[in-house]
Amino acid sequence: MRPVVDGFVAAWAAIFRDRSAVAALLAAGIVYSFYYPAAYRHQVASRLPIVAVDLDRSPMSRDLLRKVDAVRALDLVENAASVDAAARLVAAGQADGVLLIDTDFQRDVLRGEPGRLTLLGAGAFLGRSSTILGGLSEAVAGFAHDATVAQARFEGLPATAPLLLVQRPLFNTREGYGSAVVTGIAILIVQQTMIMGMVLLAGTRRESHGPLRLPASRLAGMLAAFWLLGMLNLLYYSGFVYWFQDFPRGGNLPGLLVAGSLYVAAVVALGAFVGSFFRVRERAMQLIVLTSMPLYFLTGLSWPTAALPSWLRWLSRAVPTTPGINAMVGLNEMGASIAEVAPHVLNLAVLIVLYGSLAVWRYRRNGITPSPGDAELTPSPGSGGVA
Repeated sequence: MRPVVDGFVAAWAAIFRDRSAVAALLAAGIVYSFYYPAAYRHQVASRLPIVAVDLDRSPMSRDLLRKVDAVRALDLVENAASVDAAARLVAAGQADGVLLIDTDFQRDVLRGEPGRLTLLGAGAFLGRSSTILGGLSEAVAGFAHDATVAQARFEGLPATAPLLLVQRPLFNTREGYGSAVVTGIAILIVQQTMIMGMVLLAGTRRESHGPLRLPASRLAGMLAAFWLLGMLNLLYYSGFVYWFQDFPRGGNLPGLLVAGSLYVAAVVALGAFVGSFFRVRERAMQLIVLTSMPLYFLTGLSWPTAALPSWLRWLSRAVPTTPGINAMVGLNEMGASIAEVAPHVLNLAVLIVLYGSLAVWRYRRNGITPSPGDAELTPSPGSGGVA
């Protein structure tokens, strides 16, 4: 038991001796918790500029344009004379979408025929284009509803539309970008900051004292210290940050604690294993920069998992973020039960065993393990400690 306690204390001492490790393991999480959500503070895109091309110029087309301009997501900046003029405005960056109303639009509608409309979105920014096309579709659907009711009254029929679509978001009730993106990114931030700090400390130790050699008991104590720190970061995001930013939260707190504990344990085991290969501390930042975005895409939150190649789906399960993010988003935001996220929880348990075993092997493979009092286990002042 004593080596475990010694390792636990030594890990905390090593962290606070190294300013870079403090910045990565403690300060970075706090800074990111305010910096990253700032870009999504409005949650929903609004007043995106569009241009209309009204070739019909009828009372009905003008009514449609009024409905378009009333949609919160859209801002009708100009009514262009032609499609070419509208295209020039889009190319100049003055508009992100085009609504084309064909000639004889009113005549076709009054005859009971479909009125011809064309909705165009600039493809340079997929998020803005998607919002514009969705807003235009909403305006057109509202116009079609009113036109159907008006035509029914004109013909002496009951003034009710045949179909009224009412959309109610189930979990992300504000349908905000922040609620969809930041809640997944936060889990990734916990992993990346933990691994960066652990690689920093391991690299510092290798620079100062050569190969890393630790008994399993002392290594367990040190990893327990990192696990505690990771849990504090995870609970800080899942609790305070989600509350402060008003993100969906608190769906299944007991389940979140179970899955969160396993996730952080898998991250710490992975960090210890990866850190054993680095001899230069500066490589930690390069590792994080190169892997952060690919790891997020592999989770399936921004790109459907079903659209990934099968080998890439299997590969993604070897990283804690894939099962961890999916499990904790389901538990915290959607109120899923442990049974519903059981495959992800099992995946995390397998990763703990896998990377934990590999870490023990890596830290014991360099010969006879020194005793807990050996100088090679004790960080020198300013060395940055041991990972």
